[in-house]
Amino acid sequence: MTSHSAIHPLTGFAQDLRAAGFLGEIDTDRALRAAKSTDNSVYQITPDLIVAPMDAADLARLTQVLARPGFADLHVTARGGGTGTNGQSLNRGIIVDTRRHMHRLLAVDAKAGWAEVEPGMVLDDLNDQLRPLGWFFAPETSTSTRCTIGGMVSTDASGKGSRIYGKTSDNVLGLEIALPQGLLSSLAPTPGWAAPMLARAEAAVRAGRAAFIANTPRLNRRFTGYDLERACPEAGGFEWWRLFLGAEGTLGLISRIRVKLRRTPAEKRLLVAGIDSFAHALAAATPLLEAEPTAVEVMDERVQALAEQAGILSRLPAALQAGAGQRIAYIFVEFNGDDAALLAGRVEQARRIAATLPGAGAIHAAADLAEIRELWAIRSAGVGLLGKVDGRARPVAFVEDCVVPPENLPAFVHDFLAVLTAHGLGFGIYGHVDVGCLHIRPALDIDADADRAKLVSVSDAVFALTRKHGGIFWGEHGKGVRGAYLKGWIGPEAYAALQAVKAAFDPQGRFNPGKLVSPRDDIMGIASTPFRPFNAPEGDALTRAFRCNGNAQCLSYAASTPMCPSFKATADLRHSPKGRADALREWHKSRDPALEADLLGVLDGCLGCKACASSCPVQVDIPTMRGAFYADYFARHARPLADRLTLLAERHSAWAVAMQPVAAPLWPIAARLAGRLIGAVDMPDRLARRLPRRLRLRAADLAPGAPPLPDRSVILVQDWFSALFDGGLHRDMIAGFQALGYQPRVLQMRPAGKAAQAMGHRAGFQAMAARLVALLDAAAATGAPLIGMDPAFVMQLRQDYPKAGFSPAAVMMPQEFLAAQKLPARTLALRDASPVRLMMHCTEASARPAAAQEWARVFAALAIPVETPAIGCCGMAGLYGHQARHQTVSRKLFEMSWRKHVTDDMQLGATGFSCRCQVERLSPAKARHPLGLIAAALGACPRPKAQE
Repeated sequence: MTSHSAIHPLTGFAQDLRAAGFLGEIDTDRALRAAKSTDNSVYQITPDLIVAPMDAADLARLTQVLARPGFADLHVTARGGGTGTNGQSLNRGIIVDTRRHMHRLLAVDAKAGWAEVEPGMVLDDLNDQLRPLGWFFAPETSTSTRCTIGGMVSTDASGKGSRIYGKTSDNVLGLEIALPQGLLSSLAPTPGWAAPMLARAEAAVRAGRAAFIANTPRLNRRFTGYDLERACPEAGGFEWWRLFLGAEGTLGLISRIRVKLRRTPAEKRLLVAGIDSFAHALAAATPLLEAEPTAVEVMDERVQALAEQAGILSRLPAALQAGAGQRIAYIFVEFNGDDAALLAGRVEQARRIAATLPGAGAIHAAADLAEIRELWAIRSAGVGLLGKVDGRARPVAFVEDCVVPPENLPAFVHDFLAVLTAHGLGFGIYGHVDVGCLHIRPALDIDADADRAKLVSVSDAVFALTRKHGGIFWGEHGKGVRGAYLKGWIGPEAYAALQAVKAAFDPQGRFNPGKLVSPRDDIMGIASTPFRPFNAPEGDALTRAFRCNGNAQCLSYAASTPMCPSFKATADLRHSPKGRADALREWHKSRDPALEADLLGVLDGCLGCKACASSCPVQVDIPTMRGAFYADYFARHARPLADRLTLLAERHSAWAVAMQPVAAPLWPIAARLAGRLIGAVDMPDRLARRLPRRLRLRAADLAPGAPPLPDRSVILVQDWFSALFDGGLHRDMIAGFQALGYQPRVLQMRPAGKAAQAMGHRAGFQAMAARLVALLDAAAATGAPLIGMDPAFVMQLRQDYPKAGFSPAAVMMPQEFLAAQKLPARTLALRDASPVRLMMHCTEASARPAAAQEWARVFAALAIPVETPAIGCCGMAGLYGHQARHQTVSRKLFEMSWRKHVTDDMQLGATGFSCRCQVERLSPAKARHPLGLIAAALGACPRPKAQE
């Protein structure tokens, strides 16, 4: 063992932990610590050290080293998905990141109906793996794409369907915890060394059980966390592991969880009804329960309005959509079961009930599983938009999961809203009316002292209302710093028992200290816990970093969704939009040079795909903020040679295009030299051939007095990479449009400044953007439609140019234009109707979700079978996938999402140049632009040679 007499305890701990054989990461990176300092709450506590164990053995090594005398004062807090709404996993000391590596499904017994998982496994990941076996883990949380089973256990989470399926604690069968002496499992014989500890805990439970029961209401959303009632069941015995359910990591580290599974119902139905007011929607819950639904949920008019503004409600059936200026509340009623006839009867009964309700409007019934998922996704997405509201005050989750008996809900809501009105607060409401739980989020400006005072005043008042109406203050999302109310709620006798339980498992009080239960007077308070900065100065370039609320949709585990590729590949929180926003916000506040150095590495890992600018509910646009940071940083530091060369290449790319005939023979040698200079691999080894003059449209051709373009002309707009390297794209788009009866001309290339913008070279970007906008305006004046050749380029014009003060002429994507056209009847005479698999560029898929459906309509009009699988990022993302330092992430992303789609003989289309390059680079397949496939199907364009 190392002597630490002259070493800081954390430094010594890290050294000893590694020496003990710890296999996971041990990190003090400031950007990572900033990312772990926040969750989905308004609080911020910066930890000192992050460890990411590989497995249960690593957790055991961690606890063994912590038990050494020199580290007695180090605090330890487990963290899963970090989606807590009240600082549950925030603390100083050591954060144990279980999400990064401990996310395996360890065992499944499909006969007995249970599974064993590591605590960092994501809920949707578990259910995706169980689905083929016909089982699922029941608690359905709105954060299922990123919340972990360990986090659900620690907060006793629940969600939709809990009236039938219960909370997490109702679906857990046992635990394993890590202790210095080893691993202790509730599913194995108790080792001798654990007996004294468990005896002390049992004595404490029995001493306080009666008082605990007397102070906890009998509700479906029962009180949990140190559950003295269930730990000593009436039948006898001591189920110590039940004390950990809802204990928020205050008793120790969980290493393994056995969960109870439920059979996947064969049938599912969903009824969605529009109601003229939230008050009427709330009153509808009790009558609808007569139809025995699995769940009844509501969404109020404020959430509906936000979703309407964001365009989300356009995905609803037309009858349910609001008219201009109309405000609607929605009720979602779900039915699950195995008997289709029985469900049909219940749905019809619910429909009859809904039709007679005051304020009832349109009613829609869905039986298709894909449609049901889409309708629930609309509800979930609408809720996420609560954080997007304008202004300094935004809805905050601090009194949002109170539970009262369903019959008391209208009176409770009436009193609750009276409290908010008295404080002058706006709010949004949604939730689970079938179990008496509504999520009400008052809007506060946490930077303002007056609003912090309101947070306390409203919390106190709502806590009192739950007592008045026979409810619980913490019904779904755990307690966190709201555990400050626990002692007063549970009473002194029961609380003393909780303290004794804490002392039995955690005698030094080191696990998540200051939360829920403590032998000391150190429980964190809702106003004394540090708040995160809420707003940036007006007009600040990093405003979106401050508006990140930790909802963490960017942490979705699913490889088939675009956001966020760097996090999906690394499972490293700092390499996510949330993590980068946290680090940028902290840098903005401190200007700490050490943090700045760490931040450079974190921002370098961003692929620049802009999925966060579209898919994040509050549009935390990391690439744009990265550019702002680089502009500041490189005003004070020299740029790397690779960056300077890239900027030079972009700035002079128009000249390079003009010199293509001369440069082409020299390019293979130049490409190898350029690769060495900028640290790139697999650079394109050929330049695109120059197009014939008749297909080119020069700036001079747009001057006043120039001959008009022929009828049915379309102007194809190219970016500099496409112009220089993608001759196949030119051929495919020209042939495709010609085959469809159009007259394509390719506009003279002027660079859009994408590299300059990404690297924070503002002057260079502004100059290039101004020249391109002038050219686009001149082209648009011809009256011919402008069509972008690459989706990332088009989205730059739409997303980034307006933010920079430019208003370019409208440039459409090919499928937008074609889907709105009536294609000439002669094109229906196909020569090849082979099916096509079409892969969407991730920037396009996230910014324009309808893109795949638009292409599908185009192919359908031509009677060409097409499939458009859900995919994530291919891993190329412009220069990113060519940079040597990014090869591991680039290749992993391709394996995660794209590989399985390129291994058969189906014709493959890809809309993005980067995507086509990545396919050709990492697989034997070749992907073409969809217009090339259309041209080939119509016999207008031969299949390409191996090299173009």
